[in-house]
Amino acid sequence: MNWCILIPLLVGAICAILGYLLGKLLGGSNHDDCHEKLGKLQTELDACKLSKVSLEGDLKSTKSSLASSLAAASAAPASSLTATTATSIAFDASAAKAVFGKKIKENDLTVVEGIGPKIQELFHNHDVKTWKALSECTIDKCQDVLNSGGNRYKIHKPGTWPKQAKLAYEGQWEALLKLQDELDGGK
Repeated sequence: MNWCILIPLLVGAICAILGYLLGKLLGGSNHDDCHEKLGKLQTELDACKLSKVSLEGDLKSTKSSLASSLAAASAAPASSLTATTATSIAFDASAAKAVFGKKIKENDLTVVEGIGPKIQELFHNHDVKTWKALSECTIDKCQDVLNSGGNRYKIHKPGTWPKQAKLAYEGQWEALLKLQDELDGGK
């Protein structure tokens, strides 16, 4: 028998067996891990879909109650209209968290892109402590607040801050996130 043919066949068989064993040893559990991760992701997706359906239902009921409130307000005398418009918009922390993926505190000015804790403190020192109050500020007033903090705050551009604050105050989280995605550091 010719040994020249037998040696490559034997080496090939040994390599095949070693490759198979190494594959099983090093990568055999990856398939199971992928199925487990896929199952978890599918569960999270299903929960998100249920949450979306629930939020859509809540939105429809809120819209219908708002429409009936507006209809009642339009039929009411003018003296009761001032009481209706003076009420504030309710803050929905779960809706904010659903959009931003993190807990949002009511009237946290740092939700506005470009405002950090130090700038928020400057606004608080000027009695601007809510999203509503910031939304009613002019850009010049915002710049005055920044200027009061010294030179290091003068570089900030508050051009969109009142608009962002208004969206937060009104609970328009998707619109706020979309606007912030288009911005560059609040500018």
